[in-house]
Amino acid sequence: METFTDVLLVTANVGSLFDNVGEIQHEWLQELFKTIHSHKPQFIALHFQEVGGKDYMVNMGHAENFFRSIESSEEMKDFDRVCIYVDNQFQAEDSFTALGSMYFIHKTLKNIYQYDFNVKDFKAVVGQNKYVGSLDRVTTVEKEKFPKNFWPDFKWSRKGFMRTRWIIHNQGLDLVNVHLFHDASNLIACNSSPSIYSANRKNALRYVINRISDSHYTPMPFFLFGDFNFRLDTLSLVQHLSTAADVQTVKKDSSNEVEKIICEEKDNDHQVLLQIEEKLFAYLHQAVFREDNGRALLKYDKEVAAFHDVIREEDITFPPSYPYSEEYSKPTQYMNTRCPAWCDRILMSHAAQDLILRSDEGQNSVVYDTVGPNVCMGDHKPIFLSFSLKTNDH
Repeated sequence: METFTDVLLVTANVGSLFDNVGEIQHEWLQELFKTIHSHKPQFIALHFQEVGGKDYMVNMGHAENFFRSIESSEEMKDFDRVCIYVDNQFQAEDSFTALGSMYFIHKTLKNIYQYDFNVKDFKAVVGQNKYVGSLDRVTTVEKEKFPKNFWPDFKWSRKGFMRTRWIIHNQGLDLVNVHLFHDASNLIACNSSPSIYSANRKNALRYVINRISDSHYTPMPFFLFGDFNFRLDTLSLVQHLSTAADVQTVKKDSSNEVEKIICEEKDNDHQVLLQIEEKLFAYLHQAVFREDNGRALLKYDKEVAAFHDVIREEDITFPPSYPYSEEYSKPTQYMNTRCPAWCDRILMSHAAQDLILRSDEGQNSVVYDTVGPNVCMGDHKPIFLSFSLKTNDH
């Protein structure tokens, strides 16, 4: 007999919560709980990136409080099984990823098993299972930081992936928390299409997909969700935004290196339409990123297209998830540091997408959206996917 399990997947880059400790956390949590309450899932997977924030050596101590405030909240009291994995071992530079994953199983849900990668078998999930620290000896999670030799020219940072494997009512699934490389400089991102950063992310994502599909363990349908740092095709976008402008390139005196790109409107007193520096992307008409949920820009969102052979995604109907202002009073404004982009995503294998129940089959509809669209959630808005998973009783 076919059954359904209501699932909620959430991905959130939580760096801002630690960089501005305490300032936005309460509202942030309220928005998360609101999302949980309105979708009433039986199985919840929360994938966090940048636990501890940029200044993680100072702020990692707040991580346990953050996870405890979710786990011990009134809103979660009907979830009687919890699995928590937090990699906070920043001393272990070769393996530290700053990833955290939390899984909640509702008391109404029976038959949940988790894979032990060591004994290569599934075991029933019972009680509270918390692993905060080094995850090297934890056998129900597989964690890897990207190899250093991937990017010889870039600062090696806390980027990698973490996988857990589940059986929900006889249906096996891999859930993978991912954090890919960001754009270090807006100027370099403008140099070519696709940019060098985009090429790096592509290699890293291909690496993850190959790793979770290799012959170590029987491949299963998978959901990959995290901060992919996907950016818009900056060169094409800048050309599009500046078609009616005069473009000037300012170089550093000493070298031939570009310091800034300035696009001025041809008429209108040469008003600056767009100014780009290494960490500045100031566009005069910021509303274009928000109106109609930034739909006009989706054609520049090309990075996931390279993976259509193995990856699917629900239609995006929300504005770019990054970089929102971290000012409490400007919850829908973008910062002028980077070109807004859909960094935070929930991707899935073709087999996983086939397990999503569609609304014509009489169940809840599939919702892919942001958490806290009108509240300051930090520089990344969390993204969620709510759906009914086709599962089997027999």
